[in-house]
Amino acid sequence: MIEEYFESIRALLHSLSYSQSPEVEYDYRDRETGFLKGDLVFKDGSRLHFREFVHVKLGKPADRYMYVFQYMRANGSTIFRYDDADHFPNLPTAPHHKHVGDNDVIAADVPTLESVLKEIEELIET
Repeated sequence: MIEEYFESIRALLHSLSYSQSPEVEYDYRDRETGFLKGDLVFKDGSRLHFREFVHVKLGKPADRYMYVFQYMRANGSTIFRYDDADHFPNLPTAPHHKHVGDNDVIAADVPTLESVLKEIEELIET
């Protein structure tokens, strides 16, 4: 179960082109639970750091106990970051939210690595 989830992440990452090979660590906690973290560098020098602590049940979407997807310019400034830290309780999607740039925070649903990579792809193409 967690193995299938990790394999889907490997396949997703393999399908994309980067300026450097993705650095991803997969930590198996048990058959259904795992932690992964990675660092992806894109051709324009931008970078995505991500972490997910997930629980996977057969036939159901992954349940994320914790996640962070931080996308940055080559100079290290934040473009966006999704996370579930409970520091914006007044947002309708709390604790889930998205930081835009260095100062703005908006409500956001729980993203997947795939949806974040699509968002990045659209930004790089424009």
